[in-house]
Amino acid sequence: MTVLKTSLRNFLAHKGRMALSAVAVLLSVAFVCGTLVFTDTMNTTFDKLFAATSSDVTVSAKDSSDTGETTSGTGRPPVMPAAVLDEVRGVRGVKSAEGTVFSTSVTVVDADKDSLSPSSGAPTIVGNWNSNDARTMDITSGAAPEGAGQIMVDADTADKHGLELGDEIGVITAVGTHRAKISGIADFTVTNPGAAIFYLDTETAQKTLVGETGVYTNVNVTAANGVTDERLKKDVSAALDGGYKVQTAEEVADANREELGEFMNVMKYAMLGFAGIAFLVGVFLIINTFSMLVAQRTREIGLMRAIGADRRQVNRSVLVEALLLGVVGSVLGVGAGVGLAIGLMELMGSMGMELSTDDLTIAWTTPVLGLVLGVVVTVLAAYLPARRAGKVSPMAALRDVGTPADVKAGAVRAVIGLLLTGAGGAALYLAGSADKASDGSLWLGVGVVATLIGFVVVGPLLAGGVVRVLSAVLLRVFGPVGRMAERNALRNPRRTGATGAALMIGLALVACLSVVGSSMVASATDQLDKTVGTDFIVQNDQGRPIIPQAVQAVKSVDGLERVTEYKVLHADLITPDGKRSKSETINAADPSYAEDVRTKTVAGDLADAYRPDSMSVFEGFAEEHGIKLGSTVKVDFRDGTTASLTVRAITSDEVVVDKGAMYASIDTVAKYVPADRMPLDLLVFATAKEGQETAAYQALKDALHDYPQFQVRDQTDYKEALKDQIGQLLNMIYGLLALAIIVAILGVVNTLALSVVERTREIGLMRAIGLSRRQLRRMIRLESVVIALFGALLGLGLGIGWGATAQQLLALEGLKVLDIPWPTIGGVFLGSALVGLFAALVPAFRAGRMNVLNAIATE
Repeated sequence: MTVLKTSLRNFLAHKGRMALSAVAVLLSVAFVCGTLVFTDTMNTTFDKLFAATSSDVTVSAKDSSDTGETTSGTGRPPVMPAAVLDEVRGVRGVKSAEGTVFSTSVTVVDADKDSLSPSSGAPTIVGNWNSNDARTMDITSGAAPEGAGQIMVDADTADKHGLELGDEIGVITAVGTHRAKISGIADFTVTNPGAAIFYLDTETAQKTLVGETGVYTNVNVTAANGVTDERLKKDVSAALDGGYKVQTAEEVADANREELGEFMNVMKYAMLGFAGIAFLVGVFLIINTFSMLVAQRTREIGLMRAIGADRRQVNRSVLVEALLLGVVGSVLGVGAGVGLAIGLMELMGSMGMELSTDDLTIAWTTPVLGLVLGVVVTVLAAYLPARRAGKVSPMAALRDVGTPADVKAGAVRAVIGLLLTGAGGAALYLAGSADKASDGSLWLGVGVVATLIGFVVVGPLLAGGVVRVLSAVLLRVFGPVGRMAERNALRNPRRTGATGAALMIGLALVACLSVVGSSMVASATDQLDKTVGTDFIVQNDQGRPIIPQAVQAVKSVDGLERVTEYKVLHADLITPDGKRSKSETINAADPSYAEDVRTKTVAGDLADAYRPDSMSVFEGFAEEHGIKLGSTVKVDFRDGTTASLTVRAITSDEVVVDKGAMYASIDTVAKYVPADRMPLDLLVFATAKEGQETAAYQALKDALHDYPQFQVRDQTDYKEALKDQIGQLLNMIYGLLALAIIVAILGVVNTLALSVVERTREIGLMRAIGLSRRQLRRMIRLESVVIALFGALLGLGLGIGWGATAQQLLALEGLKVLDIPWPTIGGVFLGSALVGLFAALVPAFRAGRMNVLNAIATE
């Protein structure tokens, strides 16, 4: 009880000093809990949607996907004859059955030809209005569609684009473009995660989406009373003799949940990874806080030891303080996490994915995990300072208050740090010199972890040299004030090293990712310059196929020398060694593709691969299966028959564009794949006649004005799009890393604040002998800047080393250009100086307001 009372008294006595450490715990726990609440809420939202929209049993075409996504490379959904509906209706246990037809391989435009598709990446769905949809939609305005001239739209899409009854919109599919006027607006009775949904009458939907009537994509079956979904599925499957895919509502929901889960897991674990980084940075803050508090209370602890407190009691006293800090920070963090989750939901809403707070899901495990994680991390971080406190002897009661317990880093620590750093450097060297990326990635991971820990351990040793160099360059110009700032930074190397290490971690990751991202862009740009011989590329940014009307529009443009179509098919390959290689990709293109993309070969000429009944394979595949020029490979097309093709070219693996591709001509593939099963073009390449590039570029854009889902890019546009994609990804990562950097800034603030308290008497004496308030504040700001720059220098140097090594592994995959973004690195370094200035504002202000006489009298 005495230990608890002492701990509580000390905690409350230093509550201001504990506040920043508590904020670090709060932020880290909030990020963990916010991530879990957000992803759980997303899962709840979709679970409700899947449950509401799934019929008891769903019958679909055999080749449709498990998730109800019924589009294929042909641009049309797989269908089944209307006779299936009649068969299902006659099955025992069926209360009702209804045929539906829908597709997500569509684009819907308004009267100005602007796309009405969601910008969030959610699907655009066009289907027939049916009783299953009526369960989840209420018609709030107008009426359901009747006849070819009418269409109904969901309320969210109507509000977002300002659509009203009577407005004309167009539905663009592989079949053609269908125009209709809005007859009704329907609102969701469940949360809409952001999809844009349009309804036609059944016959119009069949003609528009499939090109024929009398077919359905799905049959929705409702079970009679007392009949289970499993029983109904079994009876329906038996009646259809296994010719179709039959799924219960639970199976459909599970399939949708599994597909969604892949995306959700990537997002969840990525965000939790950044929360882990923030926790790691917070550990340094907590260690520094308790180390300084223990040092400042050395005399107090010595007195406690002198009157009978043993080492365990002192140790427990500090750990109980850490426990209190962890509990307070974690409890607040759990609450902040719920707020963060709501904020993320609002952010997703602004991006088009509507999530309702009515579905806010807080599992009991979330606050428990947040509390346990926050408390455990805090207590573990305080363990070393607690041990140090337990070693304070009773004689310490006679020493001056605030005397640092450790002026120089220990020799053992320095040796361990240097050994770890050296081992990490060796691992990075092995990673950079690896022959295979898979082998090198393991060494890269080892090198990153070892060098990071090594730099943290050896930080106090580095602090002396690095801070002196930085001070010589930056602080000496400020005269005596600058020299005092330097000495203050060097006064406790362990403290400076730990404070700088917190900032180092975040900036090392920023520098590493900057180097990798910049190198990827530079390498891809270099490859595009070397390999792409066409002027324009037409594609859909979501990877959807290009409909025939758009291809014809491209071919109709004047000023083009050639147009190349490019398709992707799937097949099983039976190689000369007798092995079957499943689900390989065959890239079918016009023969002119060999001119459009100059792919390096190790044997043969790529142009020969486009001869009748010919193909190419890539180098690794050829080596694995003993394939040489002239070898015959049997190609069992998924949507066609089996072909025997002769290998006439072997492409190099040292490429970026179409790495690992196998080529054949469209004419060859067409002999074995029926026209109605032939996939649409994935890309279309266009080359202008000499001297007509500018005119052809504009003409292509004009020709595709009616098809806003497809983009025309010249090589400059393509490079910019690539740069933007990588840039957006990096910006998102930087935003998440900002959490760790914020915690590191709090560490600098806390170190300075506690350092000012520790030096209260010293500051009073300096003020008494003539140091002005302005000079005092400047001294503290300069000390903060040099500590921040110390951490930045270590972090950026470490990150550049990691990034350069990672690029060597990417070079094995064809990305051979190392590009270090010096402007970004320089900007981060200068930004670190601003971080130091910002972190020093409050401590410098408080130091400047000290009463000189009270400061001198402080013990």
